[in-house]
Amino acid sequence: MIKPHLNRYWLTPAYEADFGVKVSDINGLYQQAPELAKQGQRIESTDEMTGVQALERKHPDLPMLPGKVERREFEYIRHGTLAFMFNFDVVTGQLAACTAQPTRNEQDFLQHIRDRIIAEPKTTRWHFISDNLNIHLSESLVRYVAEESDINLDLGVKGKSGILKSKASRAEFLSDPTHRIVFHYTPKHASWMNQVEIWLSILVRKVIKRGNFTSTKELKRKVLAFIEYYNQTMAKPFKWTYQGKALAA
Repeated sequence: MIKPHLNRYWLTPAYEADFGVKVSDINGLYQQAPELAKQGQRIESTDEMTGVQALERKHPDLPMLPGKVERREFEYIRHGTLAFMFNFDVVTGQLAACTAQPTRNEQDFLQHIRDRIIAEPKTTRWHFISDNLNIHLSESLVRYVAEESDINLDLGVKGKSGILKSKASRAEFLSDPTHRIVFHYTPKHASWMNQVEIWLSILVRKVIKRGNFTSTKELKRKVLAFIEYYNQTMAKPFKWTYQGKALAA
C-alpha cells in the first residue's frame, strides 16, 4: 500500500484531529461499501490526470536481443495534451467512467459528475471519494448537489455568506451524509487514501509511460481500450488494509 510522506511541520494537533475524522469516514466507507452496494448505493473514487502528453518517438525502439535490453530513442514529437477524469468503483474494482478533453476546470468536473449520475438513474445514493482540489468544492457543484438532493434553501453568496461562503462551508455541505450525492474528502497530504490513485499508477505503467502516440485522439483511444481490457480481465476490488493508525511514531 502507498505510504504517506511524513512532515513534522504539518503534524499539528488540529491537523491530526481533522485527519482522524476523515480517515475514519473513508475507512468506514471502504468497509461498508459491499453492503451499501446491495442497497443500491455506489461508492466511487474520483480523480484526474492533467497534461497527459501524446508523445511520438522519432525513431522506433530497438527490441531486446540476447544479452541486450530493449533500447528507446530519446527524441520525440509532441502532439498535444489531454486531461483525464476517472471514476473507480470501489466494490467491483472496475474503472466506471472516463472523461478525456483538453481542459480540467470547474465546469468540466461538474459535467463529469453529472454524466456519471445520469448514466445510472437507479442508484439511490452516490458516494464520491476525492481530494480537496478547488473544483471538487465549487459553487456549481454545491448547486447541483442541492438540486439533485431536493434541497430548497438559500445557499448564500460565494465568498460572502451562507453555504457558499468558503471552501470549508462548501465542503461541509457536500459531505453531508443525508444528501443523495455525498463527497468524502481525503485529509490534506493524504490523497493516497483515494483508491483511484492505485489504479492510475497501473494506467501509467501499462499504457502511458512507454506509449507511442501520434495524436491526442490516439492517446484517448488507447486509454479507453486499456480500460475496456482491464475491466474484462483484470478488475477486482483492492484489498484495503490501512486502519487509520497514527502517522507519527
